[in-house]
Amino acid sequence: MNHIQYIQHVAIDKQKWDACIERAVNSLIYAQSIYLDHMSEEWDALVYGNYEAVMPVTWRKKWGMRYMCQPAFSQQLGLFYIDPLHKNLLPNFLQQLSANFRLVEIFLNYDNTGSSEMQPAMNFVLPLHADYESIKAGYKTDLHKNLKRTEKFNLQYHQLEDASAAVKMYREYYQQRMGAKPNDYDNFLACIQKLMAEKKAIVRSVTQSNGALLATGIFAIDHQRIYNLASTTLPNGRMMEANHFLMDALIREFAESGLTLDFEGSDQPGIAKFYQKFGSIPQPYYFWKINRLPAILRWCKR
Repeated sequence: MNHIQYIQHVAIDKQKWDACIERAVNSLIYAQSIYLDHMSEEWDALVYGNYEAVMPVTWRKKWGMRYMCQPAFSQQLGLFYIDPLHKNLLPNFLQQLSANFRLVEIFLNYDNTGSSEMQPAMNFVLPLHADYESIKAGYKTDLHKNLKRTEKFNLQYHQLEDASAAVKMYREYYQQRMGAKPNDYDNFLACIQKLMAEKKAIVRSVTQSNGALLATGIFAIDHQRIYNLASTTLPNGRMMEANHFLMDALIREFAESGLTLDFEGSDQPGIAKFYQKFGSIPQPYYFWKINRLPAILRWCKR
């Protein structure tokens, strides 16, 4: 009889796990074992049947207690399933989490819907099935103007073989906004290097014709999506619309690929507006939280 098992990390069948994520109707790269192994200090698993539906259990320990939290650079996790009917198992999986943890703060994926307890967060995606000119025709008017303006700067789009500089730059400019810890960036770099070795990540940059760096982007790739994991624009790059140029060049590169560009956010109005300029489609995902800590710890956690 199929049921949901809590499996500790050492007992997870990584081959079956990754096969489930690969075939899942809501597959996301953040749930692949290679990504979880790098970005989660500890992760166990909830598994239904013979890895027909799975949920990563990404936990840490503090105050002598285990709690479940979202790993850095991992926008969405939650329940993944091969059979769409297994979407109905979500309440059972969440009940299992509640039984095992007093504190849970996680982001479920875009297909984990149906509970009033969940708070939506915004993401934007753009299908890259059509040719570049057809996709570009869906750009907003001001984006067309910004891209026209970049022509006078003679910007260059490059492929980089090393992610180190891009991660370093992202950390330098966005660490306060991200709230990630120093070891999170070390883990992220190691993760990207591993993904690049397996042809599952790329790094792109924008420079002036004299080689001056203006922007970088780190993108993961799976069989369905290109993920905008970490893009950085330097101050002088903003003045030259290098962020617009970077995303447009990426879209040109992967047009007709059949993939979907996942912009990875955002709830911040300015960033959301930027992604919407490309004709992207809103695709919300969901935050779920329980807090049954002792009163004094619950007060400290607020």
